[in-house]
Amino acid sequence: MAGRPTIADVASEAQVSVATVDRVLNGRHRVREETARRVYDAAERIGYHATSLIRQRLQQNLPQYRLGFVLQRPRQFFYQDFARTIEQVVTSKPGVRGMPTIEFMPSQSPEDIVATLRRVASNTQAVAMAGPDHPAVSEAVLELKQAGIPVFSLLSDFASGIREGYVGLDNRKVGRTAAWIISRAALRPGKVGVFVGSSRFHGHELREIGLRAYLRDHSPEFQVLDTQINLETRQITHEATVDLIRRHPDLVALYVAGGGMEGAISALREEGMARKLVAVCNEITPESRAGLADEIITMVIATPLAKLCETLVDLMIRTIEIGSAETPGQTFLPFDIYLSENI
Repeated sequence: MAGRPTIADVASEAQVSVATVDRVLNGRHRVREETARRVYDAAERIGYHATSLIRQRLQQNLPQYRLGFVLQRPRQFFYQDFARTIEQVVTSKPGVRGMPTIEFMPSQSPEDIVATLRRVASNTQAVAMAGPDHPAVSEAVLELKQAGIPVFSLLSDFASGIREGYVGLDNRKVGRTAAWIISRAALRPGKVGVFVGSSRFHGHELREIGLRAYLRDHSPEFQVLDTQINLETRQITHEATVDLIRRHPDLVALYVAGGGMEGAISALREEGMARKLVAVCNEITPESRAGLADEIITMVIATPLAKLCETLVDLMIRTIEIGSAETPGQTFLPFDIYLSENI
């Protein structure tokens, strides 16, 4: 296609008439949504200069949904990727005009979390949040529920019985899966180190419970050490990992149940532990991918972000349309597993 794409080029790409493209562009006569969407997709593919105008026309008569999202740790790759995926899923959802509001918590203090949740909820119809389980959070969720604004918990559950629903992984199964690979891949029985972000993260707690239960029932020759609280930070995890390696020569495995895996990876690399112990972490990022490639990390258990966001947005819109469910529910998604051979 030579030169700047024209209306005729869009029509040819979309397999419709030039008059149909003109109607979509100028909104003179109503065009079936399916046809208008085809015109938009064609315009986007060939780089037509008025693609944004076609998108506006598509959205003019669509129902509008203002959806709020509160995430943690804006500097972490995983949450940056999470925010990008939310934006893409909400704005591209067919049949609706989705308007996402995404904010990150400035800190892990209950006051900051609640303030962020209330601020996002003040201009949205439903909110989803990834955060800790804390009485102050539960009170805020109840307040919003009474005001007609449903709140969904993401990744780690909170406000059980109050929030509208949980969307994420079955974290107990995640922990059991980590234990399964440890019991089979470790070079010998020995000690296992576990990191969680804090005792307030229900998901981390369930992962730890799952890991301990599996090893107790199926591989009692492994000893799980006292759980390390790393606040999901690189530095604390790095220092604690080095300490575990040096204090426990019979350490054979490490599981980082939440954030902070970057610190564990750097410590294992510095201590020359590639292939010497089993290391399991969560979420695929550039650093965990590199850890797999270098055989510092044995396995990564990852959240399917696109599927999670699609499922979540559908649930949020349905709740806005028909109201809250009588019984708060849980939506578990199958998790992805990454090894050095499938990255």
